[in-house]
Amino acid sequence: MTFHLSDTAYGTDTPAAKQTMYADLRSQLQGLVQGETDWIANTANFSSLVFNTMPGLNWAGFYFLKTQDELVLGPFQGKPACIRIKRGRGVCGTTVEKGEAIVVADVHAFPGHIACDVNSRSELVVPVFSKGEIVGVFDLDSPLPNRFDEVDAEGIGSLVKILEGTLA
Repeated sequence: MTFHLSDTAYGTDTPAAKQTMYADLRSQLQGLVQGETDWIANTANFSSLVFNTMPGLNWAGFYFLKTQDELVLGPFQGKPACIRIKRGRGVCGTTVEKGEAIVVADVHAFPGHIACDVNSRSELVVPVFSKGEIVGVFDLDSPLPNRFDEVDAEGIGSLVKILEGTLA
């Protein structure tokens, strides 16, 4: 059986459908984090919400900068993952270096890609900021090539902004 994004509840194969999905996700996330300042609880719920709502994912989670040179695995949904990623390495480490979201249509074509799950084909990584400094990244993987686009980058970015507002 071939999986198509249009087979899902949101049918996110059009920009308008994706925007509707992200509006719903923003509303749900705001309800989840309202009044809650615990970073682990909020990032855990964030990962679960995205993983269980967005079609075509096989991993969704956080990596946090524990030193200036290394990301460490945080709350996530999906198969076990790489625990430590050096700054500048793979899509996550490159996102930290660039300070902006990165959409990768084919992870096998990305120089230095780290294959935590051999089934992953595309990836979206969005930086997480606190007080103007990157504190980590939110990483999405999909077994589908070309799963993510700029609408997804903007949509996930809008969710990350809500999460950043919970940092004390």
